Amino acid sequence: MDSRISVQRERIERVREALARSGAQALLVPSADPHLSEYLPARWQGRQWLSGFTGSMGTLVITLDQATLFTDSRYWVQAEHELAGSGVDLERIPTGAATHHIDWIARTLAKGQTLMVDGQVLGLAGAQLLRAALDKAGITLRTDSDVLAQAWPDRPALPARSVYEHRAPQAVETRAQRLARVREATASHGATHHFVSTVDDIAWITNLRGGDVEYNPVFLAHLLIDEARATLFVGAGKVDAALTARLNADGITLADYAAAADSLRALRSPATLLLDPRRITLAFRQCVPDAVRVVEAINPSTLFKSRKSDHEAQFVRQAMERDGVAMCAFYAWFEQALAAGERITELTIDEHLSAERAKQPGFIGLSFSTIAGFNANGALPHYRATAASHALIAGDGLLLIDSGGQYVGGTTDITRVWPIGRVSDAQRRDYTLVLKAMMGLSRARFPRGVLSPMIDAIARAPLWEQGLDYGHGTGHGVGYFLNVHEGPQTISQAVPEPQMAMQPGMITSIEPGVYRPGHWGVRIENLALAVPVNTPEAGAFGEMLGFETLTLCPIDTRCIEPKLLRPDEREWLDGYHAQVRARLLPLVSGDARAWLLQRTEPLANA
Repeated sequence: MDSRISVQRERIERVREALARSGAQALLVPSADPHLSEYLPARWQGRQWLSGFTGSMGTLVITLDQATLFTDSRYWVQAEHELAGSGVDLERIPTGAATHHIDWIARTLAKGQTLMVDGQVLGLAGAQLLRAALDKAGITLRTDSDVLAQAWPDRPALPARSVYEHRAPQAVETRAQRLARVREATASHGATHHFVSTVDDIAWITNLRGGDVEYNPVFLAHLLIDEARATLFVGAGKVDAALTARLNADGITLADYAAAADSLRALRSPATLLLDPRRITLAFRQCVPDAVRVVEAINPSTLFKSRKSDHEAQFVRQAMERDGVAMCAFYAWFEQALAAGERITELTIDEHLSAERAKQPGFIGLSFSTIAGFNANGALPHYRATAASHALIAGDGLLLIDSGGQYVGGTTDITRVWPIGRVSDAQRRDYTLVLKAMMGLSRARFPRGVLSPMIDAIARAPLWEQGLDYGHGTGHGVGYFLNVHEGPQTISQAVPEPQMAMQPGMITSIEPGVYRPGHWGVRIENLALAVPVNTPEAGAFGEMLGFETLTLCPIDTRCIEPKLLRPDEREWLDGYHAQVRARLLPLVSGDARAWLLQRTEPLANA
């Protein structure tokens, strides 16, 4: 048996032994930590440790005789490969927000049996759904024990990276200003206290950054805000004395990371506590005394940070220019190296592109793991090349590169597809249809306040017309030198909710795709800023919004089938390339300049 597989089986058996000792019949392992983060510190990567599945989204359920992983179409091919022989079955679900695992548990466990899950990593909203289903099925839910602690003896410790300030001019508001905004919103809910666990919210409110979570400049902490002061619960030694003094001057007191739960237990009436049920775990909710009134509503900071100010937008534009310079330098090298017959792999691409970004002013790190997928690997939306498994860039086909950077003035995320050798007619068709989809939403006009899932179909329409579709969302919110995936807006097939309303200042990705498993994948992605626009009926039917494209990098025209583009679509593409050329040309020289000039030629000349 493969050694990796035997390790996974042995770990799952250890969990089963721990379940048996506890008198339980199943364990639920979500992809989550006490902050409900998307990207997890190693300590809370229990799902990956047990199953071997490395995708960023998935839910694992282990019973005494079964183990099942639930994940969506972005990861099906990857999961099939990584789970093979492990004893873990794959359950395919339609979206990452699906609750199929709850139905499966209710259907699989017998009445009177017990499911265990660590309440410290179980979201409150998810816990409410889970408890309702299990109560109906007569199944007991236990959330007071961490089974992984018994089965994982060498579990990683908490990260210990230092916390630092996000400073002016890129930090355009002071901590005091942001705390005042949050307090005002808290009071509008009739609350005196507000507890925040989501690390990007905390980073935004405090103007602090860190390195505890890979690719996201955040740190592990909790924050309790009252009417006069705030307490930041953070690991000892992570904040130096000088920064501690500045925080204290702004009304923020430091306390030990582990003391957050006790601070909630210490609350007394007439305190009223504002909590976001989708951004807090069950364990913290259970700490709140019954005598304390609780108001459930979205974190005010989640709404505030989604709407970038004009000053922040200007810094983002500058970050996009620096990112565009890195892309020009990389692609100039890449095309020359390819033509010279140099050996280039998917790993080589990651190394060279990351190195070019690292040369740019204000660069802090990558915003996610670079995806460089050639041909069949490009058909895996969240593919990651490894030393053990990667492709050589040789022969004919399509190369998909999805990458991004963290800069002190913004966060970037861009996907481009490049021709390698000969491109087939079928590949040109897919590429052009995806381009039409991306342009369609980029050019759209919509009422201010429209719920973001409602505009998802605009991008899909050119693909649906040809019987094509893709299994991921069209767009996600993007932070300001924060998480590359940010809410509350999502341009997807999610169920629309009031907090998803599109507002000026929101930055989202626009990234439709087509994936041919085993053959190739196409995804073209820009980031775009929601801005007010004038229309012929301006004002008569309310304010209208459109998108300002922020990303600055040529879209390769060699893969286009021109006959599929309308004149207005050609005009948009030529206009975009003219803007890319005008913005980047003063910043590049040599080979990068020559490459930029060549790749931004009007379509008729390409």
